[in-house]
Amino acid sequence: MKVFCLPRMLAAIPLLLALATLARAQDFDAVEIRSMPVADGVWTLQGAGGNLGLVVGSQGAFLIDDQYAPLTERIRAAIAEITDQPVKFVLNTHWHFDHTGSNENLAGRGTLLVAHDNVRRRLSAGQFMEFFQREVEPAAPNALPVVTFSESIRFHLGGHTLEAIHVPSAHTDGDAIVHLREANVIHAGDIVFDGMYPFIDYGSGGHISGMVEAIDAILERSDAGTRIITGHGGPVIGPERLREYRDMLATVHARLVALINAGKTLEETLEAAPTADFDQAWGQGFLPAARWVELNYRGIKGELVDPPHGSH
Repeated sequence: MKVFCLPRMLAAIPLLLALATLARAQDFDAVEIRSMPVADGVWTLQGAGGNLGLVVGSQGAFLIDDQYAPLTERIRAAIAEITDQPVKFVLNTHWHFDHTGSNENLAGRGTLLVAHDNVRRRLSAGQFMEFFQREVEPAAPNALPVVTFSESIRFHLGGHTLEAIHVPSAHTDGDAIVHLREANVIHAGDIVFDGMYPFIDYGSGGHISGMVEAIDAILERSDAGTRIITGHGGPVIGPERLREYRDMLATVHARLVALINAGKTLEETLEAAPTADFDQAWGQGFLPAARWVELNYRGIKGELVDPPHGSH
């Protein structure tokens, strides 16, 4: 079953299950890993969890995110259909378990794990996701990134230059986008949920305003031909679609700030329907409009913030 052939609500079910319940092996029994070429030497793989990026050069393969532990062998098999090069590196775009679940399995086969400093910190300590009332246990030592960075890190792999750039306080406080310069591809991680309202992990340092700033950072590195691999949905979009997503987030943020600064309660904010003109296009995913408004209302309540530039 290819997840992205389903309606958007169904496409987001693996993420919702992951955030709401403990992942069980039977949740993944029917999952297939499908690959799609994005550019020369670059693929995206979809299954359950975040969309993967695969970069293949003459000196090895580089994997961006790795979904869930029960899918490791299926991910490896899908990669083997593309290349016989070993996966030398995995870069986690953030700490969430649908992007880091295969870390330990891949590290056991000699893959080097890389991520932002805060990814290792949050995986090491374990986390409580308050919005979903979900306790996440600390990761096993072998699942932790071995190489970490604070601002950016660059890889040179057989004709590909990969630059991972930290974008602070966005989906979490440990997000990285990955720019493939020669291929003109950017892996956005969970900065981008295409066709649905995104989960923003305020408890892990995320913020809707940081999401807008992170998208601006992607757009600054893009031209008309840039291909953007999304964290969920998509799986590949262009800058025009990304701008629509950015403007939606900026507009909703500005409206929520105005309502909160006017002293509106959550109930009054919900009655004001600040997402009404976006719900048809973006509200069909795993977070319905009211739940998404609640997430952001609680996350930014009490803050005195200026709307992002360009919002209305």
